[in-house]
Amino acid sequence: MARQKGIIKLKGTIGDITFYKTKDGHLAREKGGIDASRIASDPAFQRTRENGSEFGRAGKAGKILRTAFRSLLLNSADSRMVSRLTQQMVKVIQADTVSVRGLRNVIHGEAELLAGFEFNIGGKLGTTLFAPFVGAIDRATGSITVDLAEFIPGNMIAAPSGTTHYKIISAGAEIDFEAESFVEAHSETAILPWDAVPTAVISQINSVTPASTKPLFLALGVEFYQEVNGQMYALKNGSYNPLSIVKVDSGV
Repeated sequence: MARQKGIIKLKGTIGDITFYKTKDGHLAREKGGIDASRIASDPAFQRTRENGSEFGRAGKAGKILRTAFRSLLLNSADSRMVSRLTQQMVKVIQADTVSVRGLRNVIHGEAELLAGFEFNIGGKLGTTLFAPFVGAIDRATGSITVDLAEFIPGNMIAAPSGTTHYKIISAGAEIDFEAESFVEAHSETAILPWDAVPTAVISQINSVTPASTKPLFLALGVEFYQEVNGQMYALKNGSYNPLSIVKVDSGV
C-alpha cells in the first residue's frame, strides 16, 4: 500500500495499480492475491479459513451489540468504533477454550473482555465522568442498574468547551448472539445544568428478561448540550459524548 502525492488524486484502476480514498488519505496498491477458490479448498489454507470464519463471527456479534445499543450510539460513537469493536470481539472469541479452532464463539468465550469498551474514543467515560457510580446486574430479576450519589457537575464532569448542560444515560441489554436477537432498555436523566449545584441522587433501572441465561451488558454515558436563547443544542453533534460498557455478566 502506497500513499498518493501531488495535486491530482486518482481513483480506479490503471493496469495493475488500484487507486482509492480512505480516511487515511488517497492510497494506491498493486492488484493481486490468491484465488478465492484456492483459499476455500486448499488444505494449505485451513488456518486462513478458520481465522476467516471466526473473524466473520466476531463481525456479526459486534453488529448485534451495536444494534442493541443503537439508541445511545446515535450520539456517542467515533468513526472507527465498528472496527475497534470487531477487534475486541475477536479477542472474546479467541478466549473460547471449549470449541475447536474455527468454531470458537462468543458464548463460550470471555464476554467480560468487553467491559471497559469505549464506543467513542474521542470522549472516554473514564476521563469525563469522575463522579463515583455503582453498576449492577441482577440476573434473577432482570434489573440492570446504575446509581450515582449526589455530586457537583462542574467538579465531577469534565465537559468540553461550550457546555452548559448535560444528561446521564444508561442502557441494559440481554443479547442472544446465536439467534442474533436482543432485549434492551435504556434510561436518561432530564437535561441538567453543568454548574456548581449538587445533583440529586441518580438511580436508573433498565429491565430485561428475568432469569435470562444470555449475556447481559450495562452501558453508561454522558451527553453534552449548549443552551442558546432558551434552546438546547447537542454539543458538536455528540462528538464528545462518552459511552462505555461498564459491566458484563456472560451468564456462563
